[in-house]
Amino acid sequence: MESNKTFLAIIIGAVIIGGFLYLGVKDNNSKLEKTQVNGTPGVPIISNKQDIFVKSDLTTTVSCGAADNAIVTKVIDGDTVVVEGGYHVRIIGMDADETGYSCYLPAKTRLEALVLGKQVLLEKDKTDVDQYGRCLRYIFIGNINVGVQLVKEGLAIASFYESGTKYKAEIAQAEKYAQQKNLGCK
Repeated sequence: MESNKTFLAIIIGAVIIGGFLYLGVKDNNSKLEKTQVNGTPGVPIISNKQDIFVKSDLTTTVSCGAADNAIVTKVIDGDTVVVEGGYHVRIIGMDADETGYSCYLPAKTRLEALVLGKQVLLEKDKTDVDQYGRCLRYIFIGNINVGVQLVKEGLAIASFYESGTKYKAEIAQAEKYAQQKNLGCK
């Protein structure tokens, strides 16, 4: 009987805490509902400049520019990095495994080897930011398109949206190469 009371108390506490968390998220989201950047809902507009993306906390905007140089300070996973200033950049044209999948660590480790602590070129395509406020860019280290390289090594797959098609042929060719050579993670 005592264990039933303890279990019930835990459930009630979780519901109360969950309610407070929900109200906080709902309040924050309501402040963002009517704003857009380049057609992306939920991202606040602070400037009328076309080249804007949002810092990961969705409170500060900065200009990305059409092509920028930046130093990569952190690798989040196989397709997302953080550059100086704390801004998250999602690599366009490819998709790497998330935590818990077989290629997560190999893709992240390879991306770290390619770009961590190095100056990279961030090249824009059609869309500046995704729904999470990450800057969408192709990343180059020297003359190497990092997304193409990861796909060619079988550590990521080609993934295209209307927002990024500039290097579609190269990325598709890299994926075909990796498949033919049976490269990468399974």
